[in-house]
Amino acid sequence: MQLVCGAAALAGAAHLIAGSPAAASGPSPYFGRWAVSEDRPVFTARGRLYKTIDVAPCGRDFCGVSVDDRGRCGTTLFRFLMAHADGSDSLRGHGKWGAERKNVMLDNYEDSDAPGGRRIELYLGNGYDFGERSDNMPKFHANYRKAGQAQCIAR
Repeated sequence: MQLVCGAAALAGAAHLIAGSPAAASGPSPYFGRWAVSEDRPVFTARGRLYKTIDVAPCGRDFCGVSVDDRGRCGTTLFRFLMAHADGSDSLRGHGKWGAERKNVMLDNYEDSDAPGGRRIELYLGNGYDFGERSDNMPKFHANYRKAGQAQCIAR
C-alpha cells in the first residue's frame, strides 16, 4: 500500500530533510499535496494522473505520487534526488506518461495570492526546453496550488 499517514510520514520527512542540504532553510517548498489550480481542467487519461499529486520524501529521494478524486494514493509519477529539493532551481528528472518515460521539470515559486504563498509548475515532455518557441512542446503542463500536507509516498 502506498499510503503513509500523519505522524509516520512527517517523521520520515523530518529525518530525511535534517540530513539534506535543505535542512538549513527548513522543509523543501516542494513538499505537500498539490492540486491543479484551474477551475475546470480538462485531462486526457494519462494527464488525469497529474491532477492532484503528493510530493514527499521516498528513501533518499523525493517522489510525486498521483492522488485520485477520493484522496486515495495511486502510482508514483516521478522521482528527484533529495539533494536538489531545496527549491532554488528547476528540478529535472523523469516522469511517467502512460507506458512511457518522459522528462519532467518542476519549478517552485512565490505567489502571495496562492494558499501557503507558493505554487509549483510541472512540465512533462521529450526534452527540458519547454519554451513557447521550442520544438519540444510539453506533453503535459500544469500550475498547482497547495492543497494540504502530503499523505502518499512511494515505496
